[in-house]
Order: sequence, then structure tokens, then C-alpha cells
Amino acid sequence: MSKDQAIAQLIKVFRQYGYEGTTLARLSKATGLGKASLYHYFPGGKEEMAATVLESANSWFETTVLKPLKADSEPEKRIQAMSQKINEFYCQGQETCLWSVLSVGEARNLFNSQIENILKIWIDTLTQVLIEAGVEPQEARQRSEDGIIQVQGALILVRVLNNNSPFQRVLERLPKVLLGELSHLQSS
Repeated sequence: MSKDQAIAQLIKVFRQYGYEGTTLARLSKATGLGKASLYHYFPGGKEEMAATVLESANSWFETTVLKPLKADSEPEKRIQAMSQKINEFYCQGQETCLWSVLSVGEARNLFNSQIENILKIWIDTLTQVLIEAGVEPQEARQRSEDGIIQVQGALILVRVLNNNSPFQRVLERLPKVLLGELSHLQSS
């Protein structure tokens, strides 16, 4: 198994068990690699594995989810493309948010700056698109933050209720909510 293939399997384990619940035995089982092989790829152990997983996820998010927001097209089309890519990123709402599980407990101290950085980039990029659409800067930032809150909150509902319809509903409405076309939904 290549290192990239191992990282793909590690992501699944960290998403499922969080940092504290992820053990070398679980990582070994998921990758099919012995502990010695895991340490060969990741000499820093579980912390390095989690950091690499987070870096990989952040990189994928930047190139796949944020890139459409920087395209040369109408703001609504860019936000729709972002919503579609978010749907892919979270496997239609079936995948737990890696940022969420790596932002609690011991992991918070280890990875908070990486998570904070990618969220700030997402907020800033989305805010810029809304400003280009004619939304006042302060309102654009608030809408961006609220939109991300809606996505993350829907992911929690999916996990607890085992029903991805809230996530799908949020993504379907997100472009219009962000652009202010469904303002009555924002205040309710």
C-alpha cells in the first residue's frame, strides 16, 4: 500500500473515532499495514498521522471546494459549485466532519491552528464572492459564517438522526440563503 492509499484509509478511521478513539491497532487494521510500516510512513506516530490526514483533507478542500469560488463566473454559479463539492467532500452527508472530530479534546491543542486556518480561508473566500454579488462586507461575512454553521450543524443532525436529508436540504438552499434570496429562512 502506498502512503497516499494509507492516508485515505487513515482519514476514515480518524473521522469515525476521533483522535482519542483512534488507536494504532485500528489504524493498522484499516490500512492492512503493521505498526512498523505505519511508523515507517509516519515516524511521529498517531500525531503525525492525524496531522497528515488533516493536511490532506485541507488540501483537497482548498483545491476542490474552494477553487470553484474563485472561478470567473457569476457568484450564484460559484456558490452552487461549492455546494456540490461540499456534498462530495462529506459523501452526501454520510461522512463525519474531520475538522469537528479533530477540534475536541487533546486534538484541539494539536490541530486547532490548522483547522482555524482552513475555516478562515473558507469564510474569507465565500465573503469575497458575496461582496462581488453586491452584499455589504459586514453582512457578507456574517452570511458566510452562518452558511458554514448551517453545513456543520446539518452534519451533526445526520450523524445523530442517521438521516442525510437535513444536510441535503441545507446544501440545496445554501446558494439562495447566502445571496439573501431566502432571507426569511435565515431569521427563523
